[in-house]
Amino acid sequence: MSPTPDALSATFAALADPTRRAILARLARGETSVGELARPFAMSGPAVTKHLKVLERAGLISRGRTAQQRPAKLEPEALKAASEWLEAYRRFWEEKFDDLEAYLKRLQEEGEKK
Repeated sequence: MSPTPDALSATFAALADPTRRAILARLARGETSVGELARPFAMSGPAVTKHLKVLERAGLISRGRTAQQRPAKLEPEALKAASEWLEAYRRFWEEKFDDLEAYLKRLQEEGEKK
């Protein structure tokens, strides 16, 4: 099933920020707290929470509740949907490059015959 354009827009908008991509990379290693996510960045917990809300709205992460903490974890399905959407374009460009390669080879062969 293809993702909706709005879901893709939310995913790509969330991925556009390098801090959010770094947060996702950290979450790929496992669930963790806001404090732990904030540690490598020069930003406050509330600033990290804002990034987490963007990621959560895009469906890229989910947040639970453990005592006083709200650990975040990666939800790979949203990334899978974006990857599948991009895959069609990767195949398209590979075909175009193959066509270009064949065209250039044909031009080279014609040039060698002259």
